[in-house]
Amino acid sequence: MQFPESWLREFCNPPLSSAELAETLTMGGFEVEESRPAAPPFSQIVVGEIKEAVQHPNADRLRVCQVDVGQGTLLNIVCGAPNARVGIKVPCALVGAELPPGDNGKPFLIKLGKLRGVESQGMLCSASELKLSDDHGGLLELSADAPLGADVRAVLQLDDTLLTLKLTPNLAHGLSVYGIARELSALTGAPLKTPAIPPVGPKLDDTLPVKVLAPELCGRFSGRIVRGVTTTAKTPAWMVDRLARCGQRSVTPLVDISNYVMFEYGQPTHIFDLDKIHGGLTVRWGRAGEQLKLLNGNAVTIDEKVGVIADDQAVESLAGIMGGDATAVSDDTKNIYVEAAFWWPEAIQGRSRRFNFSTDAGHRYERGVDPSRTVQIIERITQLVIDICGGDAGPIDDQTLRLPEAKPVTLRVARAARVIGMPVTQAQCVDALRRLGLPIEEGDGIVIVTPAPHRFDLLIEEDLIEEVARLIGYNNLPTTAPLAPITARVRPESQRSRFAVRHRVAALGYQETINFSFVEASWERDLAGNADPVKLLNPIASQMSVMRSSLIGSLLQVLKFNLDRKAPRVRVFESGRVFLRDLSVETTDSTVKGIRQPMRLAGLAWGDAEAARWDGKPQRVDFYDVKGDVEALLAPRVPQFEAVEHPALHPGRSARVRLDGRDIGVIGELHPRWRQSWDFAHAPVVFELDLDAVTERPVPVAKPVPKLQSVERDIAVVAAESVTHGALMQAIAAASTGGLLRDAALFDIYRPQPGRDGTTTGGLGAGEKSMAVRLSFHSDSATLTDEQVDPAVRAIVDRLAADLGARLRG
Repeated sequence: MQFPESWLREFCNPPLSSAELAETLTMGGFEVEESRPAAPPFSQIVVGEIKEAVQHPNADRLRVCQVDVGQGTLLNIVCGAPNARVGIKVPCALVGAELPPGDNGKPFLIKLGKLRGVESQGMLCSASELKLSDDHGGLLELSADAPLGADVRAVLQLDDTLLTLKLTPNLAHGLSVYGIARELSALTGAPLKTPAIPPVGPKLDDTLPVKVLAPELCGRFSGRIVRGVTTTAKTPAWMVDRLARCGQRSVTPLVDISNYVMFEYGQPTHIFDLDKIHGGLTVRWGRAGEQLKLLNGNAVTIDEKVGVIADDQAVESLAGIMGGDATAVSDDTKNIYVEAAFWWPEAIQGRSRRFNFSTDAGHRYERGVDPSRTVQIIERITQLVIDICGGDAGPIDDQTLRLPEAKPVTLRVARAARVIGMPVTQAQCVDALRRLGLPIEEGDGIVIVTPAPHRFDLLIEEDLIEEVARLIGYNNLPTTAPLAPITARVRPESQRSRFAVRHRVAALGYQETINFSFVEASWERDLAGNADPVKLLNPIASQMSVMRSSLIGSLLQVLKFNLDRKAPRVRVFESGRVFLRDLSVETTDSTVKGIRQPMRLAGLAWGDAEAARWDGKPQRVDFYDVKGDVEALLAPRVPQFEAVEHPALHPGRSARVRLDGRDIGVIGELHPRWRQSWDFAHAPVVFELDLDAVTERPVPVAKPVPKLQSVERDIAVVAAESVTHGALMQAIAAASTGGLLRDAALFDIYRPQPGRDGTTTGGLGAGEKSMAVRLSFHSDSATLTDEQVDPAVRAIVDRLAADLGARLRG
């Protein structure tokens, strides 16, 4: 919210400089985001009156003016402004004056000179030349009563400061100049000036019939008729100036009056053209399919969740947000209806965002507007309308249906002292709250406060504690060192940090990416097989409507982004949270009921396996390259890989990753269907792992170097083609070797070739293969002999025969 300091000081004028005032407001919870002068510096610019204006003898677009600046003699000034005419008062820069700095940052100095042969003893100024506005249309015309020779800065009150406040949503009572003055009075003790608003005596008996059908939408509705207004009247310069310094441009007198009172007292109002209203007004909830053209030109479709003001034929206004174009005032308006209401904040909140715009009125109503002042506000607007536009007013129709209930809030002085962190007495609490103008009752160690109508934020004890703290002054709070012992949280040696995991993946050649947790619904359906993802109630974009249950879609989007920019090789990873439905999850400080949120680690590789090869022959990255990266990431633990069906992965080139008997993730090429859908030249290889499983690592255990030599035996067994490497190693490990077997490694696979006569070579049948394994035996007590090793080998062969149907190859 922006406003001029001079307006604030009309309500409360503490003995503080501009900088001190801004600091006081900031320390009181009303952060002054910006403080800047109302006008740039300039000097020796006075009020002058044009006494004569004749055509320049040598230029068609110039005039020679005789200007009276109150010095007894007229100044001869050449001017090219189209509105330079006799009788107007304008800013006149004398010889030696300095105008505001231009684009070069240097002030413009006025000198005695000649224009087309005619001497010019100064310069007549426009608003743009004084940097007061962007209006280049002509000279800045001053009011007729401006004293000749007076400094323009004093006449226009340019030695003012514009304050911009950054208010949090709970400070709705600070969304007006009077509201800020009320807080400033409480903070400084300076008296608050509350101007009397005398009632305007009605000269008419006219009233407009109004029905309020939804008290949960509108708790109070006040209005009156004013007839015979002149809407072509000119808004007073003082009002135009104040609105401009609040960041609001002048529109028409009636609109300006409504905006002015809103900035003054924080109560939005609306003025209808009475003659455009059909019958009476009805305040109700909207109906599905109703249409309304707004003042901003937008046409909106209304439903049952939006409040409206309608007449007997159509909807005329969005309740508490914006009026309709059909009943807007214009230059032809003669009779008006002034409305001020209390709209429940819950009935206004979020409605503007549904129509993709926001208004000052909606901004205030959805935070809470004082319901006790609607009649006073109408009296204030009525007086301004009559003063500026004329007219006669009718009686005020005030309907009170349901207002917020002021529920007392109890403050315990002892608890306030504990929370604030300094000794606080009951007298201090009472003094602080009374300075805010709040009704108070005292008890033994307690203060009971009844919130004022304008304080929608005082609901619980902590709200009162905050008020006491800021009125005492945050800068007066003592600096207290923490009393609790600080104990370092030492990470177990059996667990890596997530930071270390990310560095390990980066060391494998991947670059980290960070993506949104909300993704397209189609990604969840296609890539995760998730038909019921967690949906967002208010997504920031239509393509970000659900929470992700997999990181694969995010990495594919990153790949697509890079390939569209001709990246030749992409290796990326992300560690992030996914969101899965799980009815067993309860709500805690870190969880939400029904939703499990584990951390995942995912990576993607596309393009060449290496950035450059010594022999210049590129080799495309494949499943085994990424499998090696996963094994290196999990080392020294050894994962197992089993074939898996996954909606995002190639059915024949994907595997689940198992570790210590449990599934921890998947790895594989992207499914051909999705490779084609995303328009990739070839399939990327991706992996996705549970991050908690990756962070685990066994603590190394020292073992002595073997003193005795190992014994190695090679065996070749014939097994069915369906026997996997994992099954083979599992059967060998399960064999009873008396603890002698230390290692087993597959080093060859032989598949027979069919002969011309249809038989197979190598003594193998159809559907069989030969698997050669190197077995390593060792004993710590003695060197092994054939008599010890042979039974162990036979035990392994027997186990392979029993479990896999394998036989020793002859």
